[in-house]
Amino acid sequence: MGTIAKIHEMLVNKQVSCEELTKSYLSEIEKANPELNAYVCVTPEAALKTAQAVDKKIAAGEEIGSLEGVPMTLKDNMSTKGIETTCCSKILSGYKPIFDATVWETLKSQNAVLLGKTNMDEFAMGSSCENSCFGGAANPFNTNHVAGGSSGGVSSAVGGNIAAYGLGSDTGGSIRQPASFCGVVGLKPTYGAVSRYGLIAYASSLDQIGPITKSVEDASLVFDAIAGKDKRDSTSVGGGNTYATLDNDIKGMKIGIAREYLDGVRDDVKEAVLAAAEVYKSLGAEIVYFDLPILKFALPVYYIIACAEASSNLGRYDGIRYGYKTAHYTGTHDMICRTRSEGFGEEVKRRILLGTYVLSAGYYDAYYKKAQNLRGTIISAFNKAFEQCDVILAPTVPMTAFEKGHATSDPIETYLTDICTVPVNIAGLPGVSVPCGFNAKGMPIGMQLIGKSFGEAQILNAAYKYQQAAPDKFIDTKWGVKL
Repeated sequence: MGTIAKIHEMLVNKQVSCEELTKSYLSEIEKANPELNAYVCVTPEAALKTAQAVDKKIAAGEEIGSLEGVPMTLKDNMSTKGIETTCCSKILSGYKPIFDATVWETLKSQNAVLLGKTNMDEFAMGSSCENSCFGGAANPFNTNHVAGGSSGGVSSAVGGNIAAYGLGSDTGGSIRQPASFCGVVGLKPTYGAVSRYGLIAYASSLDQIGPITKSVEDASLVFDAIAGKDKRDSTSVGGGNTYATLDNDIKGMKIGIAREYLDGVRDDVKEAVLAAAEVYKSLGAEIVYFDLPILKFALPVYYIIACAEASSNLGRYDGIRYGYKTAHYTGTHDMICRTRSEGFGEEVKRRILLGTYVLSAGYYDAYYKKAQNLRGTIISAFNKAFEQCDVILAPTVPMTAFEKGHATSDPIETYLTDICTVPVNIAGLPGVSVPCGFNAKGMPIGMQLIGKSFGEAQILNAAYKYQQAAPDKFIDTKWGVKL
């Protein structure tokens, strides 16, 4: 499957050189990307330079780390020094950061091979990747369908075998939803487990960086590498050390299913998730059903808080210091208005307007303050739920990947695709999406395992045991590098 462990083994045993491997991935990107549109920027020179450095270490008999020399990608909202970082928005065209995001700084120090930057919904606002100024990424299982959003490019690249793994960001499901749509594994860590320094913000109290990979082991390896306290991010706490406990027995583990998570979910998705619950029962776990009525408030709470924070975070894009600047204007005020009107896409403008509205003097108490109060109630409800179970099992998305253009024709239903993922961000909890089946048309279905705060080891352990018991749910697409 082109997993990290398999690539590492091949490099160590000199079955392939890192340069040959990198050239193979770059060749496949050249062939597949015109159809997948996963990459918006490819970095062959930097990739090959790192690959040659790794080959020198191997030739000298030096040990290499588990991620060293493994070709990977970054979502285009993570700062990369000297490499264009646009958030797939016209307003950041031409912007090249002068520093690296902490996660990339960490991986770069371990000789990770960066193949390029991947497509996303503009400023991470969307559930289909079609809000990108570069056009949307396609689903590797069926290119007439979307890859999901907002980390659609990373999921398309990993699912299409044109990256071994990638880093995405998750504000309301933006790692887990596209991972579900593209049949790969996506981990949204606990808020604070991974530094956000250098991540271009959408909603600062919800954003979190995490891995998108081919397997649960890979997700664990990458998470352990990037987790940690960072003094440049005041919300950073740290975490990690999940790989050592991946194969722990789950006999007696209580896996909870909130009935509300199954409401309004398509029948094929519900059947796949309940079939996964039966797999867990066969492994000795106990399935516990319970009610979580507060979930019905999660979506409005999310959109109020996220849009409010977005309206504040995106105020800095004025055309004066960096990025796009309108060509014609009569004064400073007119220049800023025109730059923002021309530079931002429709969805971003919609969310800025919504956020500005709920923060305005007459509506702050009625919307934003009430949403923050409900956020506390949702956190308390999850804490109470975890008194009854160890992890929670739920669908990742109520449906499989929809066809291109659906987000435009039915934007409300598109917003509702986040209904199963946003509670995790509101509560700051870890969640991992794992493939659990396919619908009648062969499109992947994902389930998510939700854990207690800093419970990544527990949910990854449970996910790994499912992967071992149901390996047929983890299959390759027609695309990509054959290892």
